[in-house]
Amino acid sequence: MKKWCGILVMLVLILTQAVNVSAKGVSTLEAKIEQVLQHKDLKGAISSISIKEAKSGEVLYEKNSSIRMKIASNMKLFTGAAALEALGAEYKFHTELWHDGKVKNGVLKGNLYLKGKGDPTLGLNELQQFSGLLDEKGIKKITGNVIGDETWYDDVRLSEDMIWKDESYAYGAQISALTFSPNDHYEAGTVIVETTPTKNGKKAHISISPKTDYVKVMNETKTGKGETDLEIVRKRDGNIIVVKGMINEGEEPDQTAIAVEDPALYTTSLFKDVLGKNGIKVTGKVKKGETPQKAQLMEVKESPPLGEIFIPYMKLSNNTIAEIFVKEMGKVQYGEGSFEAGLSSLEQTLSEMNVNVDNMMIRDGSGISHVSGVPTDEISSLLFHARQKPWYDNFYESLPLAGDPDELIGGTLDERMRGTAAEGNVRAKTGSVTGASSLSGYVTTAGGEELIFSIVFNAFLEEDVKDIEDEIAVILASLK
Repeated sequence: MKKWCGILVMLVLILTQAVNVSAKGVSTLEAKIEQVLQHKDLKGAISSISIKEAKSGEVLYEKNSSIRMKIASNMKLFTGAAALEALGAEYKFHTELWHDGKVKNGVLKGNLYLKGKGDPTLGLNELQQFSGLLDEKGIKKITGNVIGDETWYDDVRLSEDMIWKDESYAYGAQISALTFSPNDHYEAGTVIVETTPTKNGKKAHISISPKTDYVKVMNETKTGKGETDLEIVRKRDGNIIVVKGMINEGEEPDQTAIAVEDPALYTTSLFKDVLGKNGIKVTGKVKKGETPQKAQLMEVKESPPLGEIFIPYMKLSNNTIAEIFVKEMGKVQYGEGSFEAGLSSLEQTLSEMNVNVDNMMIRDGSGISHVSGVPTDEISSLLFHARQKPWYDNFYESLPLAGDPDELIGGTLDERMRGTAAEGNVRAKTGSVTGASSLSGYVTTAGGEELIFSIVFNAFLEEDVKDIEDEIAVILASLK
């Protein structure tokens, strides 16, 4: 009996010591973070932080964690988790080719329909494959129109809080069920504008990829000596792109993705161009419309699985994919590819994952909204519950890895936290809109403990406060 009593006393002493060490560690952590938050750039700003043990969910530190904050692209954590939960990592988007006529002697007497079902990865390869199918069937002429069908989603192309100045850029691209991606980053609904210096005093050379007459370019540039300063915008309600400013004579070409007006018509126009280049003559026009019930299905192209799309989505913070996820969830769950239905599906899915959506205001899937409000405690809760899901590995691997120069590994953290304990350790989603910055994810301490953290700053006046976020992340990575 005395033996067992002695063992029991020893266990109590060990546990007590562990608690004391843990309490001391938390106290030290709190002191270090509070010191960082005294930074002059946060004067008058709002700081919200939630730090938890990854395994237990126990709160180690919090500051204003229940206050609703503008979280910018940290919203993609919620949208992405909901998409993995509701659609699945193996889910694929489709694009279909239909016709409503008859084929005789190499002539399709009727219309050709390109029907989009939300694929953000549709590119030239897929359009070439569709064209190749027609060639295999011996079709060399189409007497009707080439019609783009985007009716899988509704015709509301921008989320309700999109600022008009953002509409030119890739992160403000219009959302359509039929859209085209010019690169492997899946910047759907855009063209790539390449500006190349020539000789001092001369205009720069400008090219568009893919080559298309769908957009027009106004060249108001010059080649000079000095710091490159270019402005590239698309005029509203049209497809005139204005490139102005100076590019240094010895500079590498500048490549900028610019959003187009009406992605479905853009995609259909590109498809007609591809047909023509492959020797298939179209006597009709490029139009938009709905595929009739009498039409015949010719081919279906599938996107990569959602789990693969997740890499550029998270690593490069792709807004267009986020909003496509929203509309697709609405279409699958409620039969309506709209922002309203999609956000309802998003909130329902998050609720089932034990996220308290009643304490959140969600206005879009990408985080570009300045109206949305989410507490950091809900961000850390999402990250905690995600660990229990079968898709967690996919979710975790998609997060940018601090300091890794590979853009599809380091992503938006590729140049941050290098040479610190956080490099190659912190996996986190970044976020930034004017006056709001966020960093949330996972970190392993020097003592081998995995932590969850969410850091959000609002209402600061400086250009950004990323260095302060990084400093806190490094403190967490250095804990023993």
